[in-house]
Amino acid sequence: MTWQTYDTWLVVTGALCAMACALPGAQLVLRRRSMMGDAITHAVLPGVAIAFLVTATREPLVMLTGAVVIGILTTVLVDLVQRAGRTEIGASMGIVFTTLFALGLVLIRAFADDVVIDPHIVIYGSIELSYLDQTSLFGWSVPRGAVVNGGALVINGLLFLLFYKELKLTAFDESLAAAMGFRPRLVQGVLMAMTAATAVAAFETVGSILVVAMIIVPGAAAWMMTDRYGPMLAWTLAIAVGSAVLGHVAALLVPGWFGFEGMSTAGAMAVMSGVLFTGAWAFSPRHGLIARVLGRRTLSLRIMQEDILGLLYRYEEGSRRGDEPLTASDLREALSVSRRVALAALRRVRSAGQVTVDANVLQLTEEGRAAARALVRTHRLWERFLWERLGLRPDHLHGTADRLEHFTSPAMIEELSAHDEGEDPHGRPIPPAED
Repeated sequence: MTWQTYDTWLVVTGALCAMACALPGAQLVLRRRSMMGDAITHAVLPGVAIAFLVTATREPLVMLTGAVVIGILTTVLVDLVQRAGRTEIGASMGIVFTTLFALGLVLIRAFADDVVIDPHIVIYGSIELSYLDQTSLFGWSVPRGAVVNGGALVINGLLFLLFYKELKLTAFDESLAAAMGFRPRLVQGVLMAMTAATAVAAFETVGSILVVAMIIVPGAAAWMMTDRYGPMLAWTLAIAVGSAVLGHVAALLVPGWFGFEGMSTAGAMAVMSGVLFTGAWAFSPRHGLIARVLGRRTLSLRIMQEDILGLLYRYEEGSRRGDEPLTASDLREALSVSRRVALAALRRVRSAGQVTVDANVLQLTEEGRAAARALVRTHRLWERFLWERLGLRPDHLHGTADRLEHFTSPAMIEELSAHDEGEDPHGRPIPPAED
């Protein structure tokens, strides 16, 4: 791979475009409007057609202005259809962009059938060709696409800094924002106008594939990584830049691996954004697949540990002198779990000093007995509550209480203790609370 100045500017242009689109995109993800970018790509056709009919020219600036205006109108109409028609946001976008796209086709067919004004030719550029369109910036010759997308990024960044708290609050709680005088509809209108202008400006330099991907994917991936608004914006920008850099590197390297000539840089950047999203989905410390699997395993083992303590306590409570002691095999059969799961849970309670195993016989330690007593107390308090307050039949109490006992907070136990009358509905004593 030979890296040239051309490659550097492609990455810079792609990264600037990605960040400019990803900033409003993160807000759209939070507001569940992330497909607005795709709706705008379909809706710009009538803007292009009307701009041509009014000016009788195909100058790029004129076409771009028409597309921006119709892009902003699209966001307004989507919001209007959603509120007035009481439709779901996805349906509202579908209604608006299909109608506008059809309107554009009708206008072209009726008034400009002999003129080529296909938006894919007029306003949709290609990032691979962006380096060829140079302009002067402070005496330096730079690609115009870098200037356009850099300008969009600066404007979007300033708007996000100026309206940080308004955007943050309206994204999560419009009712509270309205009560505090923040005018959420105006904030949303500004956001949608920002999205439309950014998207259409980027279409003209880098093409639609990259724009739609960067509006949606970095924000969605960032949401997987954090629950904090500020860090989410930082993650969004980092993922956008990473997608651009890795995408162009992939476009240079991957074709050689498989023996074909070339690969779309914009497509490769979009694909890499998907790869980074997959990484966030798998490895996110809180919401990732691996974290959820490990969390479920830890929870299952904790519940199994508590079930072991409860089983041993009840066995001690009901056993008589001369009864056979409880063994590990008895434990596995009583809990109806595999040998591997039972042994893993048993190792944990032993390492916690709650159970001893001597000659395959299980015994509670004082620490384990105290924990088991608290668990059984919670279980029987739940049974009493479910019987007295909810009217459950006695034969339906145990299974429900068995699930609830593992997720009862100290505050809930204190409230349940108000129903402690010494016995559960089955006549078994409710263990006293620890001092």
